[in-house]
Amino acid sequence: MTNGEQHAARLADTLQVVAARLAEARPFAKARHQSAALDVIGRLAAQPDGLEYLFDQATRLDKAGLFAGSDWDMPETLLPQLTGQTLASADRALVALEAASLLRLLAVATGQATHRNLHADAARHFLAQVLAHNLRYFFATVSEADREQDPTGLRPRIFSFIVERIGFGDVLGTLVEEIWRILEQRPVQVGPVKEMIMQISLAMSAREIETGQERLGADRLVSALFGPTASCMDDPGLDVFLDRIAHLDDSGLQREALGFSRAMHDTGLVSAYHAEFLRWIAKRTESDFMPDTLGLGPTGIDSLRRWRGLVGELIEVGVTAHTPQAVYGLALLLERGILHSPPIAPALQRQLRTRPTAEVAERLRLAFGDMVEPERLLLAGTLNVLGQPLGLGQGANPTCQSARAIAMWSFNDPDYVLHLIRQVAEVDSIMMHFEGQPIHSADLPAGLALGAPIDADPVSVALVPHLDRIYAEMGRRCIGREGDPHRWVNPEFHGWWVARDCVVAVDVASGMLSDYDAFITRFHQGYHPEYNGGRPVIHPQPAGIAVTDSSARFVGWHAIAILRVDVDQHGVHRVYFFNPNNDSGQDWGGDVIVSTSGHGERHGEGSLPLDQFVSRLYLFHDDPLTAELHVEVPEAVLRRIEDMALASWASGRKVEGARSMVGLADPEA
Repeated sequence: MTNGEQHAARLADTLQVVAARLAEARPFAKARHQSAALDVIGRLAAQPDGLEYLFDQATRLDKAGLFAGSDWDMPETLLPQLTGQTLASADRALVALEAASLLRLLAVATGQATHRNLHADAARHFLAQVLAHNLRYFFATVSEADREQDPTGLRPRIFSFIVERIGFGDVLGTLVEEIWRILEQRPVQVGPVKEMIMQISLAMSAREIETGQERLGADRLVSALFGPTASCMDDPGLDVFLDRIAHLDDSGLQREALGFSRAMHDTGLVSAYHAEFLRWIAKRTESDFMPDTLGLGPTGIDSLRRWRGLVGELIEVGVTAHTPQAVYGLALLLERGILHSPPIAPALQRQLRTRPTAEVAERLRLAFGDMVEPERLLLAGTLNVLGQPLGLGQGANPTCQSARAIAMWSFNDPDYVLHLIRQVAEVDSIMMHFEGQPIHSADLPAGLALGAPIDADPVSVALVPHLDRIYAEMGRRCIGREGDPHRWVNPEFHGWWVARDCVVAVDVASGMLSDYDAFITRFHQGYHPEYNGGRPVIHPQPAGIAVTDSSARFVGWHAIAILRVDVDQHGVHRVYFFNPNNDSGQDWGGDVIVSTSGHGERHGEGSLPLDQFVSRLYLFHDDPLTAELHVEVPEAVLRRIEDMALASWASGRKVEGARSMVGLADPEA
């Protein structure tokens, strides 16, 4: 036996002893023995055969209480996308706990063990999602930074250990399904999705993947990025591609144009080849293939013909091989017909001639590198935001209010967002008014976002630091007023189209539910077509939800916008809303699962049956000047919604001593 094997054997013996003590410990003493067990697990996991031994011991460690008192004690609530980050933590005990949890789930998935709250299929699906989010760690594409964070190489070893036991086909199928789910929402920021597709391409090259549904779905994604047409199917490089299309006749060029637009509108992704093809086509005068290249319908074609010169300039500056998504933004901008609004064309012409200040340019360079000039990046981002207002997200930033505002202005008032972009680009400041008094963002301290946002689009990188400061300042000016500050802040910040009545489900001072029946009734009479005389939602309305996790536990307050209320194909009244958190599809517990497709959603919308939506709503705006119809809301409806709220975020808020709604008055709520 080698020295390494002897050391591993000693650690295994030590773990047996520690696990026995952990099992015998009283609940209040578990933590001390858990620490000892995690220390041994961490050291054993670094040994060549350590994972095999820990896999065999996973069930025993679980029953002994290794996960007691932690989130890992309820594996059904864990989030697969967080696993890779946890394994990269500097906290060795946390890393050991995550590794032990994965091996326990693997034991359940392979039938070696059972768990009271998790069946084998669910465990297998969870692990497949974990692997899908961490493909690069078991295809030897880790960076120096990865090696610095993970010197023992635990991540690639544990992921490879898992994939050998559940099969790569499941991983590929799960990843492809996840990518299509995200793309269905048509996000503006597609960097993470493109990275996953690149990993799929590498994985399929490195492994033998049998033809099947998973392979077909993966091939569609890979081809959309790297070879959507005959002239670039083999991913030849841009120079070779441009040489090829230069020798095509009109019939061949039209096939290329239609192939690019089909791939783009099918996936929401744009290949660099598509961007270069559009730039090349835009300079040709012999034949007009631009409508086919952009995939335009009647409205888009009409906009293009009327504003052909402007569109050509937008393509020349904003569309590059490094900003290919601008092609999709431009196509949808034309399809929206907003160029026919008198201020839009001159505002875009103004932006074509605007050069960002040094400070704004530096923020853009920090976020996106220096491959593209800042003015090109900002214009490309503008095209995407105007074309895909519901695809905008807040990224990894606590700025849902600002992200929502940019999206709603782009959706409802696009010339205003162009006005703000001009202000920031030219003077790196924004001026707004609050109750007649000017507010200059450059004069204010940082808000919730202490620096420039990360994981965001170029427009957000430029605007959000300023919007965040202004929103915070408006909140400060409401300190001391009775009630929720959003009553005054939201209309001043977002615009005249925000209804002036602000209805809140709780008493702000105590955090307790306040006349909740009236809150439910008021929402029905304001938004439900059967109680408001059939009036539709005219302008998006800001609202606040109490976010809950998959166990229906309260997480925090979050800003969304109500877009419309409609009946789906099953006859169910649903609320369709915009959520700026980058992915609307969430499980809020208690069978409240937000849908992003399949129930009449348009790209970028999330939806819930109306009663489920109201059960997570805590604030909305309503028009005070609407004629009251006095339609009664049935008692059964009131009780059903109240029961869902009390079983989730409102638990404890009807009894003495309930916890306060900490942060309700915070401008980010």
